[in-house]
Amino acid sequence: MLIKLDEDLSPMVGEPLGEAGHEVRTVAGQRWSGLDDDELWSRVSAEAAFFVTADKGFGDIRRFPPGDHAGILLLRPDRESLVEFRALLADVLARGGLSGLKGAVTVATPRAVRVRRAWVKDE
Repeated sequence: MLIKLDEDLSPMVGEPLGEAGHEVRTVAGQRWSGLDDDELWSRVSAEAAFFVTADKGFGDIRRFPPGDHAGILLLRPDRESLVEFRALLADVLARGGLSGLKGAVTVATPRAVRVRRAWVKDE
């Protein structure tokens, strides 16, 4: 799976994703740092990349509805540190990885992992 790591996260946060077999690209590595969220999201969406970020704005399901994208993982540790970001990511990976989160908006905190999926109307 193609993963885009936001500029607010160290590339070291994404190392476990690469070790799990994902292709990890960084916003900084593609020289997209400093773009406003709308322009960044347009580029991430065009790549059909699963987006990993600490920017809580990307957790807004009204703005980024589940099912309209490859997926978003929002990491929300109690303290912003490399160790805590990696611990949250390790927890998500231990729960089954990212493949089950495709198209969802997922928020990982030290207390829980909340997954918001596209709502499907029964016929």
